[in-house]
Amino acid sequence: MKKSVLKIGGNQYLVSEGQVLEVELIKGTDIKLGKMLELQPLLVIDGSNVNIGKSILETQKVTVEIIETDILADKKMSIRYKAKKRVHKVHGSRQHHSRIKITSIS
Repeated sequence: MKKSVLKIGGNQYLVSEGQVLEVELIKGTDIKLGKMLELQPLLVIDGSNVNIGKSILETQKVTVEIIETDILADKKMSIRYKAKKRVHKVHGSRQHHSRIKITSIS
């Protein structure tokens, strides 16, 4: 079973074929549901063989299918509170995500 490390947005993900995961929102004017993207891996693991390095990985690609886009994550809350001082501030935000499926690692 092949595994690969991908960099999407500011995060790195260890993925395998057929895996579905939520990543940071993939932006672009031509991003549509069902579209196939080819990403360049940072590391490829194939059994006991480990390929790393820019010159080796230039020929390898990871094919990704976009299942959903613009999904809202759970709300993250931050609270500032000081006892007996009448200081109370609540701030919340929801990050946008895309759901992708890893179709092939080649």
